[in-house]
Amino acid sequence: MSRKIILLFIMISWTFFAFQTTEAGVKRVYVKTGPPTKKVVVVKKGSPPHPHAVWVEGHWHWNGAKYIWKKGYWLKPRKGFVWVPGHWVNTKHGWYRVEGHWKRVK
Repeated sequence: MSRKIILLFIMISWTFFAFQTTEAGVKRVYVKTGPPTKKVVVVKKGSPPHPHAVWVEGHWHWNGAKYIWKKGYWLKPRKGFVWVPGHWVNTKHGWYRVEGHWKRVK
């Protein structure tokens, strides 16, 4: 592969996304184009596998080259915690995903 092709590939890659480390030391991936609109999916969840189980909705995930759809799933509840859904955030650097997580109830 010629050096020009490699440099062109690197420049194009950085056009679409960039990395930045947060204060917590977590690498944040910025994507220049926002995720597609929320996908309308008819989900047959069935019965929760645990009493008070939490349903985590499906979402668009950036795999480094394109957005792919991640299906929803059930989570076992954690006593003393509440589930905070994940979401995409738009900033001047681009879009990044805040993953869903458990937050301690005060």
